[in-house]
Amino acid sequence: MERRSFLLAGVAAAATPMIAGLAPRLSLAQTYPTEKNQPAEEKEYRYYTRDEILTAGSDFLGVTVEALGGALEKIFADYGDHPTAYIAGTEASGAVGIGVRYGKGNLFMKDVAEPTHMYWQGPSIGFDTGANASRVFTLVYNLREPIFMYRRFPGVEGSAYFIGGLGITYQRAEGIVLAPIRAGVGFRLGANVGYMSFSKKRRVLPL
Repeated sequence: MERRSFLLAGVAAAATPMIAGLAPRLSLAQTYPTEKNQPAEEKEYRYYTRDEILTAGSDFLGVTVEALGGALEKIFADYGDHPTAYIAGTEASGAVGIGVRYGKGNLFMKDVAEPTHMYWQGPSIGFDTGANASRVFTLVYNLREPIFMYRRFPGVEGSAYFIGGLGITYQRAEGIVLAPIRAGVGFRLGANVGYMSFSKKRRVLPL
């Protein structure tokens, strides 16, 4: 399917498996075959522990450990407590039926010495209105290398954003799962479908 028709057809088709509770947990061995002639059990990956994520997330978002803990428990219940990376960044979004979102941040992985700076942007369509600016702390599952982040991640949002509130969504592409946790100011209410496109440089058009 051509890229320009992605939002109208591809996202809708992918929506169901991304809703929390419906998407199965994925192991890295299932998602990414190991090198030829190397058994899956011999391949080692470094994960972030529950405590590491809790500390990093609460410090970055500026919320208490208890407040973030409730959000993390939901994500851990759906996808496990061994994310292979996380993204700490900021974003702004707005919508009146058709919406846009722009963000930037750093990707952290234990096997990568320096964080990887990246941008993301994307459109959405739905029964959605309002605007908000957020700090975003995103758990990343099944990511082997930073280069695999540079793609489109479809997602479904049905959350209400309020001043000082936390919002959680899920996005997924080719086995990689993103679980953004947003804490920000503003108001946004509704439901929509769309995608996020990650890139090395900022893009003016959210495509």
